[in-house]
Amino acid sequence: MKKFILDLTVSASEHLRKGYVLLKLTDSRPLPPMLPGQFAELKVEGSETTFLRRPISINYVDEEKNEVWFLIHEVGDGTRKLGELSEGGKLNVVMPLGNGFTMPETPDERVLLVGGGVGTAPLLYMGKKMAEAGCRPTFLLGGRSTADLLQLEMFRALGDVYVTTEDGSMGEKGFVTQHSLLSQEHFDRIATCGPKPMMMAVARYARAAGSSCEVSLENMMACGLGACLCCVEKTVEGHVCVCKEGPVFNINKLLWQI
Repeated sequence: MKKFILDLTVSASEHLRKGYVLLKLTDSRPLPPMLPGQFAELKVEGSETTFLRRPISINYVDEEKNEVWFLIHEVGDGTRKLGELSEGGKLNVVMPLGNGFTMPETPDERVLLVGGGVGTAPLLYMGKKMAEAGCRPTFLLGGRSTADLLQLEMFRALGDVYVTTEDGSMGEKGFVTQHSLLSQEHFDRIATCGPKPMMMAVARYARAAGSSCEVSLENMMACGLGACLCCVEKTVEGHVCVCKEGPVFNINKLLWQI
């Protein structure tokens, strides 16, 4: 897909909870087409310690409002600066980057979308595109506590939502791969994004269940174009740049010990 460098306008900056900001960006021209699972490189202005753009997953696209959403987890100076942007501000963005998730081939496919922490972000847009195609997804979302489960109402509007929390404050207590749903139902296709140990556990489950599975890797991506070689991953096809060949990979292409 063609890539664009855009100066977008902040239409909203919503603090969903401490350390998490939802940036909604728009433009006077129609935004370019974007696929679920793709990401953008956001330029950070005004930080003395941040010299590189920050790779952020595309959280949602609202075509009617001509908006693209990014869920920002403020973990360092760069992301904190992005969280300080206010309505009307400008943000330079390179997008869309990478390859996205594979969409279901038929509406009756049983698809499970598994997310942990901020890794739930790209699954919202995936669920939206699936719903538009007539396929109702099942979401399995996990966090440390209730406060970590963001945008739940939007997920519930798109499909069936199951939840785990490590402290038991919502849904079943434990990790997503311990949810009773996984022993009760079979899914044709699974897509997951979140901490690597979680994705590896989901991949093991998928292989045992005979389900097709894709994971969205979060290797450090400095350029987003495959030039800096920061995000190299070993695969069955050799070393590849996650930002260019991914971030979404079928687990059969990865050399994880699963």
